[in-house]
Amino acid sequence: MSRDPLPGDPVAAEPGPPGPDPGPADPRPVPAEAGLRERLVRAGVELVDTEGAQALSLREIARRAGVSHGAPRRHFPTHLDLLSAIAREGFRELAERTAAVDRGEAEARARVEALARGYLDFARARPGMYELMFRHDLLESGRLGLRDTSLPLFTRLAELVSRARPDTADPVTAAGALWANLHGIAQLWRWGSLRLATGADDVAPLLAAALDAHLGPAAEAHRGERR
Repeated sequence: MSRDPLPGDPVAAEPGPPGPDPGPADPRPVPAEAGLRERLVRAGVELVDTEGAQALSLREIARRAGVSHGAPRRHFPTHLDLLSAIAREGFRELAERTAAVDRGEAEARARVEALARGYLDFARARPGMYELMFRHDLLESGRLGLRDTSLPLFTRLAELVSRARPDTADPVTAAGALWANLHGIAQLWRWGSLRLATGADDVAPLLAAALDAHLGPAAEAHRGERR
């Protein structure tokens, strides 16, 4: 039964004119399904850079991407598929770094040295990504053509080696030996083995020795080099 209002009763507010449309609660809409793949890869890249390659579990990547642990299966049927996509980002950045230094009219030997320094700098700055990129199981799996992503960089290295050492009958093999040397320097330096064995404070003397070993002494290379 209704009654007349008494003093002290709350007074209902009079309905006013409608306010402006507040719009969506989050101005950044949730990415569409096509964006899930990018989120997962980005989360994996951040994880490998901060925690290392050993931290790249499917569950942790999904957690950091803000999705259920089963969501990655929509784009990456296996764990190796997702790891390969993350490693591919590393190869892309390495290619960009080396392309940035492989420019100008410098002699071929100087450009080989610039490429080598860029390679070693990348390995030192991003050790987790570097380790992931050259994991045997990823490269052997062939997923996403991961092995092919490094070939343009190697092809460029072989071209420059052939110019720096015009007397080399097989520049591809020479470039392969130099790359193996650089890879060994990167790994052993990271583990501390080279510092312990050689007493070197940085990799510069080791890089110079590797270039001399594979391209000949710098002075001789400069005299015999062709553009």
